[in-house]
This record gives sequence, C-alpha cells and structure tokens, in this order.
Amino acid sequence: MGSTDAEALVRAVDELLVTHPPATTDLHDFLARRFDAGLAWVWVSRDDGGCDADPSLQPVVERRLAEGGAPAPFDANPIGIGMTGPTLLTHGTVAQRRAYLRDLFAGREVWCQLFSEPSVGSDVAGLSTMARRDGDEWVVDGQKVWTSYAHVAARGLLIARTDPDVPKHVGLTAFVVDMHAPGVEVRALRQMTGEAEFNEVYFTGARIPDADRLGDVGDGWRVATTTLMNERVSLGGGMLRGRSDPGASVVDAYRHAVQRDPGATRWRDRAMRLWVTANVDDLTAQRAAAAGNSGHPGPEGSILKLASAEHGQAAAAFAVDALGMHAALVADYDLRRPKLPLGADVTRDLTKAFLRSRANTIEGGTSEIMRNILGERVLGLPGDIRVDKDVPWRDVPRG
Repeated sequence: MGSTDAEALVRAVDELLVTHPPATTDLHDFLARRFDAGLAWVWVSRDDGGCDADPSLQPVVERRLAEGGAPAPFDANPIGIGMTGPTLLTHGTVAQRRAYLRDLFAGREVWCQLFSEPSVGSDVAGLSTMARRDGDEWVVDGQKVWTSYAHVAARGLLIARTDPDVPKHVGLTAFVVDMHAPGVEVRALRQMTGEAEFNEVYFTGARIPDADRLGDVGDGWRVATTTLMNERVSLGGGMLRGRSDPGASVVDAYRHAVQRDPGATRWRDRAMRLWVTANVDDLTAQRAAAAGNSGHPGPEGSILKLASAEHGQAAAAFAVDALGMHAALVADYDLRRPKLPLGADVTRDLTKAFLRSRANTIEGGTSEIMRNILGERVLGLPGDIRVDKDVPWRDVPRG
C-alpha cells in the first residue's frame, strides 16, 4: 500500500464487514477472514496477516471494525494476541509463522506463556525447568506456575534452561510447546473469586521437536524480553479495555452508590480523581500500543502496567467503599455462570472486581519490578547489585 493507506484500509475493512457480517459469522471464521484480508497486524507481510502498511494505521483498522460490531481478537485469545503473537512475528521462522499465526489470531488455538516457576517469579532468568537435546528433539522436565489459560490452551511459549554451566541469562532457550503432548500436565489454581484462570504446569519427559525451537539455542532471554515487554502493554491496556470511556466503571459505581444512599455524594471528589486517572492511563495505553505495533514496545509498557495496575486496585477499592454494606466480600462465584453485564448485578460484579484486582500489581511483573525498570532504563539510576551476573547458573545458591 502507498501513502493513501488509511483509505485503502478502511475500504478493506468495509468489504470484510459486508462479505462476513459479524452478527451472522462465526467468531473464529470472522477473525480468520480478517487475517486473510491483511487486517490482523497491518504492518507485516500478507502471509503473516498484514498488508505492509504503516504501523500507525493499526488504530484506524481497530476503530472501524469496532464501529461495525466486529469481535476483538484479544477477547478470543488474550495471551496469543497480546504476547506470543508479537513474539512469533519478531523471532519466529517463516515456517513457524505460517504454522501458527492464523489459528492464533482466529482464536482457534488459545496460547499461554510458560515463564514463572514456584521459586522464580520476578527473577525469570533464574528458572530451573530443563530442556535436554536428544537428536532432533528436546526433552523437558520441570514445573511452571501462575500460567494463565493453560487449562484451555492448545500451545504455549516455554522458556527453559538448556545450559546450566553459563550465567543464567545466557543459558535459556525458547520453545513452542503442544499443551496436549505426553508429559505435559496442567493443574488449575482456584482463586478467591472462585475462578481458576491461573494454573501450574508440570513437564515430565515432555518432547518438543527442534523445529519448534523459537530463536537460537541460548537466545531465550531475548525472546522472553520481547514477550514480557508486549505483556506489559497488553495487561496495562487490558485493564482499561472494553469501554469508550475508561473511567466508566468508576462513574457507574458512584451512581449506584448514590441511588442506594443519597449521602454518598461525599464520594464525588474521589470518583472524579479516579476518572481522570483512568483517562490519563488510556492515553498512555494508546502511546504504548503505537510503540508496540512494530513488535518492540518502549518504556511506555512498564509505565502503563504500573499505573493501570495501581489504578485498578484503587478504583475497585473505591467501588466497595462507596457501596458500603451492599458490597459483601463473600459470594458464590463460578466459572460456569455467565458473565453479567455491569448493571445486571452491579454489586456482585464490583465485588468480584475488587477481589480480582489484588492480582493486578503482581501479574506480568510486580510494581516493584516495574519501578526498577523505569528507574534504571528510563531515569538512568544505578541498578541493583547483582552478585550472580557472571556466575554459572549451576553455582548460584537457590532455595
């Protein structure tokens, strides 16, 4: 496409909406057709779901599709769209991109991210899951934890240690893993909301073809960094996603509280401060998305993750404070129950949001880690002392 990319993209979107009306087209089929039309990641090649357009035009496509009632691919496959998809675009071979991207984008294959371990959270590079080369395959043994959507995932992006005799950042390799392969076991971790979106995953002699290695042997940290940077943009934006007014949930909670108790107008100042913060975070999300469209997000991702996580907790706390006695913190939440639109049972939804928000400042990198990243890489402050930086992983004390 040339300099009139925006008009051409709009025409392509309109044609897709006419030929495959979202209201009558299967979700996965519509997203697959969108991929084939070059409207997935517009800045990449046609074979990868794009049309070689300028990355800045991605929001044009998203807005036009949203106006036409099209489904959001993020909702069908959040980890795949927000994290592993961009990683495949950056580090995947031609064969890997052809094999995985279309079904990933269409949500036909849900993806998960296999990084954290029981003794390795913030220090991902210290992980101990081992992958041993055996001919044209790798044999994996170890355990991962807090793996979102592993219970429904077809594939996962795994970081494993392939060389314990070099420093921890150097001895890692990335793989695409079949989550239904022999030797892969998923166990759900139930949360206080009653849901079980997180899981622990066990690898016992699981075999991965070398063709599913992502990047070079020993280059896993660079692959992981790409994923983590996109994760911060994705999680930060996800906490704001879903409404044209990012602060609408705060306003809803305030109005509901005033309906129950006219004296709740005392919460007005706090509500408006939170509304302003939500909209400021939304602007940061737009900048982060623009930077991330090339597959290489900048520090906006860490800024957004930190700000939106803490705002999410503050907004949820405001809601239960404003609702007072009506915000009971003990409720029967069940994954089998349909998700209620806000307003159908606003007390239940806001109470659940409060409980779920406790994870916001932990998942995707703790707020402490985000502050370290911003301090060191944006403000140029001296980093923490790392005594294990040049020590072979095997010799680093653990436990």
